[in-house]
Formats: sequence, structure tokens, C-alpha cells
Amino acid sequence: MRTTQQKDDPTLQIEPGVPETTSIWQHHHILDIDDFTQEEIEHVFHTTQAMKEVMSRPIKRVPTLRGKTLITLFYEPSTRTRLSFELAAKNLSADVVSLSASVSSVAKGESLVDTLGTLQALGADIVVMRHPQSGAPYIATKYIEASMVNAGDGWHAHPTQALLDLYTIHEHRGSLKGLKAVIIGDIMHSRVARSNIWGLTTMGAEVTLCCPPTLLPAGLGRQHHHFPSVSIEPDIELALDGVDVVMTLRLQLERQQSGLLPSIREYIQLYQLTEARLARAKPDALVFHPGPVNEGIEISPAVAHGPQSVINEQVTNGVAVRMALLYILAGSQKQ
Repeated sequence: MRTTQQKDDPTLQIEPGVPETTSIWQHHHILDIDDFTQEEIEHVFHTTQAMKEVMSRPIKRVPTLRGKTLITLFYEPSTRTRLSFELAAKNLSADVVSLSASVSSVAKGESLVDTLGTLQALGADIVVMRHPQSGAPYIATKYIEASMVNAGDGWHAHPTQALLDLYTIHEHRGSLKGLKAVIIGDIMHSRVARSNIWGLTTMGAEVTLCCPPTLLPAGLGRQHHHFPSVSIEPDIELALDGVDVVMTLRLQLERQQSGLLPSIREYIQLYQLTEARLARAKPDALVFHPGPVNEGIEISPAVAHGPQSVINEQVTNGVAVRMALLYILAGSQKQ
């Protein structure tokens, strides 16, 4: 049962040690992290640490977003991301409304613009949207006053996944500067890879991409003004040599039918992260996967559940990072 002190204690509303949002944060929306500064990402880290402290309490709820309405609008299936956002919002005492396109008027042909108009009329303060079309959240910002959070748009971006990955590295290593990271798998179709490339390079890490040539976006591997500089190494053994961070990506099995891969069996032989291959990385290298995991395809069960895996930590940190982002966005709305 909540005591009066727990209910009214102002320290539950603003965690001690969290830097002022107004002096650092420059975003009304979170669409990608390609325009985030290092200071803004560090501000997310600092705020996330305060939110993890909240999550460690017997009562994991503070009144920070009381009176705010968060709406999740998902045009694609999601388990981890959607539940993570909803739990984060509830931990901050926001009112949460969940809208799935498959059971809404969208299924009857309602346009995105009309749906956004409805959300605006309902008084949404923050809208978390996942959409199959790249760029949809950017268009949405033109039709709604609420803060828009991109929970994944097509192949383009997944900023909150990248931020929780960066935070998990930060927790283990303290600094990302100078770390060597390799991203293995379907780079072309991965919004997680794109956002992580931006985040890792912004924080000073060196990034290598490892995948079949047919799954590599055109233009990567050389200096390009639209994308940070990365290295390409198609040989997984060479790519893993001495790295600090290993990020494996879900192989979307439909790619086999599209002719981009000879066979799943060949992909497993050439690109599955196994214990033997992981041994080429540093002994304390961290293993990531955004989920859902196709065990036995992109990563072996022994590695996925091994001592170097931080896959479960990613899920836990995802709630804290999204709590931090909602807190920061709510603060920016007061400006």
C-alpha cells in the first residue's frame, strides 16, 4: 500500500542527479539518432540510470507523467518494443492507450493522416508508432502536435533499440570511444543496424559490417555524406578478430525466397555466430541480438544463452531507456 510520503515525495518526480533537459535536449520527436549529439546520448544514459533506480524499488512507479497520455500505434506486429513502451509509460504513471492497426479503423481503409487526426482529438501527448513504410513517422509529425517516437519504420530506423544497445555497452564498458563493434547479418533490411551504426560512430566506436554482399546496402564501406564511415569484412572470422561488441541481426527468412541467399543452410555455415567463432573476439566481448532470435540460424543456442550474451539485459534496459526518453520528451514539451 502506498504511503502518503511515497505519493507526494517530490524526489519521485525528478530523480536527483538528472541533468536539466532544457540545456541539452533539442528534440520534440525521436525519429532516428542520426541527428543526436554525443552529449544528448550521454544525457539519455544518465537519465536511464535514474530510471533503473526507480525500477529497483519495491513500488516501480513514480508520478512523473501523471496526466500525460501515451498512445502506441503499431501497423506491424511487435512484442518487445510495444510492451517495453507501455510498461515504461505505466511506470511513469502516464495514461496508456494501445492501438493496433489490424483491429482499428485502419483495417477498414482509414488513412494514416485520418488516424493521426483522431489521436490528436483524443489529446495524445506522445505517440509511439511502428510502420512498414520508411519515413512514415516523419510525415506523421506534420499532422500531429504530440511528440512522435519512431518504434521502427520499414528498413530505415529503430532509434530506441539503438539507444538501449548503446546504454547496455555503456553499462559494461563505461565509454564507447575506441571500442570495436561488428554487426553481422541482414544489414540491408535492418533498421536496427542503421540506427546502431549512427549511434556507435557518434560515440566514437569503430564499426565493421559482416554479411553476404547481396545483403549489404549500396554505398556503404566508403566515405558518404549521407552515412558515417564503416568497414566491410565479409569473412566472419576476420570480422570478429579482437572486437569488443558483436551484434547479430535476425535473418528474415523471406529473403531466401527473394533470391538474396542461396540457402539458409549456406548462411548458417558462413555467418552463424558460434562459440568457436566468438572465441576470435575479445574474451569479454558482449553479444547482442535485437530479437526475436532465430536460434540455430544467425546465432547458436550456446552463444545466445552463454556468459557473453546480454540479450536479456537488452530487454530489461529497454524499459529503463524508454522511461528515460518519455521523461525527457515530457520535459521538452514544457519549453
